[in-house]
Amino acid sequence: MTPREVLELMKQHDVQMVDFRIVDVPGRQHHVTVPAAEIDEEVLEKGVAFDGSSVPGFRGIEESDMVMRPVLETAFLDPFTEVPTLAVSCNVYEPSGNRYERDPRYIAEKAEQYLQSTGIATTAYFGPELEFFIFDDVRFDATQNSAFYAIDSEEAVWNSGTGEKNLGYHVKNKSGYFPVAPTDTQQDIRTEMVLELMKAGIRVERHHHEVATAGQAEINFRFGTLTRTADTVMTYKYIVRNVARRHGKTATFMPKPIFGDNGSGMHVHQSLFNGDQPLFYQEGGYANLSELALQYIAGILYHAPAILAFSNPSTNSYKRLVPGYEAPVNLVFSRGNRSAAVRVPVAVVSPKTARIEFRTPDCTANPYLAFAAMLMAGLDGIRRKLDPTELGFGPINKNIYELPPEEKAQIKSVPGSLGEVLDALEADHEFLLEGGVFTKDFIRNWIDFKRNNELAPLHLRPHPYEFSLYFDL
Repeated sequence: MTPREVLELMKQHDVQMVDFRIVDVPGRQHHVTVPAAEIDEEVLEKGVAFDGSSVPGFRGIEESDMVMRPVLETAFLDPFTEVPTLAVSCNVYEPSGNRYERDPRYIAEKAEQYLQSTGIATTAYFGPELEFFIFDDVRFDATQNSAFYAIDSEEAVWNSGTGEKNLGYHVKNKSGYFPVAPTDTQQDIRTEMVLELMKAGIRVERHHHEVATAGQAEINFRFGTLTRTADTVMTYKYIVRNVARRHGKTATFMPKPIFGDNGSGMHVHQSLFNGDQPLFYQEGGYANLSELALQYIAGILYHAPAILAFSNPSTNSYKRLVPGYEAPVNLVFSRGNRSAAVRVPVAVVSPKTARIEFRTPDCTANPYLAFAAMLMAGLDGIRRKLDPTELGFGPINKNIYELPPEEKAQIKSVPGSLGEVLDALEADHEFLLEGGVFTKDFIRNWIDFKRNNELAPLHLRPHPYEFSLYFDL
């Protein structure tokens, strides 16, 4: 869209406010709202100023002046404001007019530019599948002398014996995929989320209840190019959370908010095209994959410990990545096998739909950074002509969870904590620096931010379960 077209859109819908949005380093959105009367073509081209020192992961107070410039093609009418409001994602700039190196969206764009510069492909397509929970109540706190969390859901199995009146049909653990109503209580709210996503310009393919009890859900949208798909993820999260709130509920994308049942992931489908030519398909190859696709897989699996610092960047991520809950902890690839970290879909596959699915990521990832890291790892595998079989990554065509111990011992697993993957990123990040996509400054900032703001505070605090283990010793 051009600035003039945006102004016409604002006039057509009687827009009174324009909401400029950026994404911080961890992956949360921030916004500045400007009255429509103050918006003209110059503002849409040059953007609006903001204080970068107040944005997590950006910069200090001594150099805080920054500018957000709207990416006009991302504009949509916000359905949750009382007055007509146009929301638009922005790129972050220095006052000098240069792009800001720590802007996650800039890193995603640089990854796409680097792909084209290699001559390997012109386009990388990403199709993430976001899982989330819709709860009826959530409470948590951590003080000097107490710590707790409590969640509730009307459909949760733990409510099968509660209340003055109980109608049954509660979702048992690992039984939420995917019974009809009355067991599925959230058909209508998911449908409303879908309709709002479609109004925002997102092409939705399907929605359904997911495996876990307590309102686990999934809404799938159409794949797209790397940066624009990351934009879609941010809009998707915004709409899901606010539709839930509209109904007096709360949505969370935490990987493991409940104990004893499946967690929520973000399986990421990926493919490369050269113009209109798909590059991942070769009839007769393993799962009809091309040699280039296998090299891409090898890059993903070889660099997986470092990738996870971006794709699974929370301490809670590693509560999900444990055996027994369909979590893809095994660093292998396989045809149609959901126990592998990289699955090759084989149902209804044609040359243009041939793709790989990296199943390990979750929704605490900043999508701009996670998708960029995956692409850079895959391209490194292609550049170095890595062979996943020679590296010991499969293929494994068995249910890995049921392998005998001697066979399972030969399979590499994902690291078990946020600290481990940050160490892995510290040791293995040269592939991310190719083409200036990531910078050493950004990676150092990311590692320090995670260690200082997440690992250290959590490490210092007593855990409630420790009282069960040790209070009487």
